[in-house]
Amino acid sequence: MRFECYRDSWGIPHLRAPDASALAYAQGWNAATDRAWQLELLRRRATGTASELLGSEWVNWDRLVRQVQVTASARAAFEALGSETQEWVSRFVDGVNSVGAYEGWEAWTPLAIWHAEHLTFGSGFPAKIWRQRVRETLGAEAVSRFAMDGPEPVGSNGWLVSGAMTASGSAIVAGDPHRFIQLPGSYQQIRLSCDEFDVLGLAMPGIPGIAHFGHAGAVAWGITNGMADTSDLFQEQLRRNEDGSIEAFGPDGWEPVRASTETFSVAGGDDQVVTVLETPRGPVVEDGPEGVLSLRGPVTAEPDLGFAALPKLLRAQTVADVDAALDDWVLPVNVVMAADADGGLLHRAAGRVPKRDSENRKYPVPAWDARYAWRGWEPMPRRDIDRVATMANDRGVAAPLGVEFCQPYRADRIRELIGERTDWAAADMARIHTDTLLPSAGIVLDLLPALKLGPEGRALRERLLLWDRRMDAESVEAAAFASVSGAFVERLAELPVFAPLTEPTGYSPFFAGWLALLPRIAYALEHVLASGLVGDEERDAALAAAVEATAAREQVAWGEVHRLAPWHDAAEGDDAVEPFDGMAGDADCVLSTAGGLGASEDFLRGPAARWVWDLADRGSSRWIVPFGAAGAPGPHQRDQFPLWKRGELARIETDWHELRLEHRMIDRPAVFEERVEGFGRIAIVPVRPAEDLDLIYGWVTEERARFWGMTGHSKDHVLEIYEYLDSLDTHHAFLVLQDRTPIALFQTYEPEADPVGECYEVEPGDIGAHLLVAGANGRARPGFTGRLMGVLAMYLFADPAHQRVVVEPDARNAQAAARMRRTGFTLGPQIELGDKRAQLAFIRREDAPCRLQ
Repeated sequence: MRFECYRDSWGIPHLRAPDASALAYAQGWNAATDRAWQLELLRRRATGTASELLGSEWVNWDRLVRQVQVTASARAAFEALGSETQEWVSRFVDGVNSVGAYEGWEAWTPLAIWHAEHLTFGSGFPAKIWRQRVRETLGAEAVSRFAMDGPEPVGSNGWLVSGAMTASGSAIVAGDPHRFIQLPGSYQQIRLSCDEFDVLGLAMPGIPGIAHFGHAGAVAWGITNGMADTSDLFQEQLRRNEDGSIEAFGPDGWEPVRASTETFSVAGGDDQVVTVLETPRGPVVEDGPEGVLSLRGPVTAEPDLGFAALPKLLRAQTVADVDAALDDWVLPVNVVMAADADGGLLHRAAGRVPKRDSENRKYPVPAWDARYAWRGWEPMPRRDIDRVATMANDRGVAAPLGVEFCQPYRADRIRELIGERTDWAAADMARIHTDTLLPSAGIVLDLLPALKLGPEGRALRERLLLWDRRMDAESVEAAAFASVSGAFVERLAELPVFAPLTEPTGYSPFFAGWLALLPRIAYALEHVLASGLVGDEERDAALAAAVEATAAREQVAWGEVHRLAPWHDAAEGDDAVEPFDGMAGDADCVLSTAGGLGASEDFLRGPAARWVWDLADRGSSRWIVPFGAAGAPGPHQRDQFPLWKRGELARIETDWHELRLEHRMIDRPAVFEERVEGFGRIAIVPVRPAEDLDLIYGWVTEERARFWGMTGHSKDHVLEIYEYLDSLDTHHAFLVLQDRTPIALFQTYEPEADPVGECYEVEPGDIGAHLLVAGANGRARPGFTGRLMGVLAMYLFADPAHQRVVVEPDARNAQAAARMRRTGFTLGPQIELGDKRAQLAFIRREDAPCRLQ
């Protein structure tokens, strides 16, 4: 494989390769290089081995992953892929394994990661347990009054502004996914370029391609979660036969159940045993108060995770290409917006939602009743775009596919902001990303005038009624409002009507987040208050008590209590992350940063990235992530955080000449190759001046290479020098590769044909040499350069005509002179060599360190 890795000033990788296969390898290599620990965590979460590394808090997750048989589904989905897509995914995995940071990946591992990461994300099945619980305790009419799917709102935003609304006349697509904010991030800024395509965007580490947010130059796309209901829970009746086999009662009678057991280890705890059962509907995931529940999702029905769409998206050049690629999309169901340079626009849902009875979408349904069987797939809806389109997990284009959606506050606010002007540019979109107006504040504020309050409560009420309803970090009123709202929800949850929902559930602790009462009331507050479940007097008493309690406390700014507490599973030697204060936004703001309830306003979910794709000029596009490009501690692990916090976006650099070539993997014939135990395969290959210019120029102009004498040269001048050397029979330039990665520039010359030969008495068999080791290698690994010099000596003395090697480092380079002595060189005289004073040094064949220990 041959590829190059460039970096911009933020350390963001720009990968270039001759073809898609080599580029997939490069992306895997880069993922393992930049995000090794993160990839190991992803692999473990996907294979049900997270608790072996991270301890007991992951036991319930590992149990579910094994019950659902994520790895078996991934294997089957990989085998069902077309040969070209299989090859593409396999090359990505080869690239991951080439780094060797952790255990080897299998070809199906990316598919397992994708499946595991979306197991509960957007599938809808845990909410069915909650609805069933509400129906049994409060009645069926109360179910719709808790209309918010999941323990927290999804919160993602996206919008498309057609050319009729932009200064350039070309479309802009923008948005921000609101996922759990992780360190390192759940999205990786990246560019993938080869002879077929050149795409930049936000990739998911561990997954090849750019699935969700990409700009291919002529076309760009982005997504939010469609909030579709894709997976069902079936109530199963099981029986065990005398021979030990298990059967489930289905529409046609008793049917066989596949059964097995698995054991997994837990760090600091006892081994866990999991019983894995699979009925004809799907794997059993719960044995609770409703009995045994099996899970049926799109991957259960067909061995397909939608990976066929990923390489097609990379090759897209028009919205029609994006549209066609998305026909292969499976999960999660997304709402997609796309635009191309010719004015084409796209707004559609993508994924697979089963056709089935409407009850399937709401509750667990009996497995034995044919009424609830699946009957194919729903068509994916789409809409035309009139100047502006938005997507914010609301009831939009995906409305026919789901049951519960986010409130329309964010989508309506985005449309309102876009409508304020018709000359939008990419740089202006940060204003929308960071809008802090809380449209839902009226749910609470409109109730305040009727309350009977004491003097302190009345004073607080007046302040809140005059407040601009913006959740700004410096706003004291925003913090007071959040305190009142949180206390209000807590008091509502204590009302007798909700008491049945606070009783122990009998379900697995894994589902506790979906069954918690406080978030359910908080995120469906408008519906709950209008449900009739809470009387007006109860409501007013609860709110008045919340106001009085807040008024009695010391007032603080919102940013003092609203802190980002990112998800960070620290690697060994990595420090824990303390919460970051000074944050703005709230759940229903466009800047959606959903905090906790009760003990803390810290939040974990928020903008996991922000992106703006300009179809007029890709170089005018913008992006930002919460922390940085690197996964490990270093200059680029958190360098984007100040911009992200302020709501700024970084400009995207698209000019290759403005990027720094960091790494090149080269596959070309070698003049010498040797595998050295503990050191890798070392190959010496001829320099190709034009092809290798960026790499060589980057090395020879570094400050550390000042003794090489080229730090002030232009790139053209360096090219002229190496093209001249390449034309000579007496001088040769080589790259030294370690496992195909360039690690040094090595040059040889015949002294009698070089100015050096005029400064000392040349002996027959003399061969001159220069060595410049790439900075990251020689400095990072003690003894590296000495071992490398031994391999180069093997090469030089492999020619029986060579009896002595001569070198002439700069006389000021004391480090080089010391290294020469350590490796057996004898120092000779100092000489005047042009504008440099050089230190001659010699080593004879019999003294060379050709045998490495």
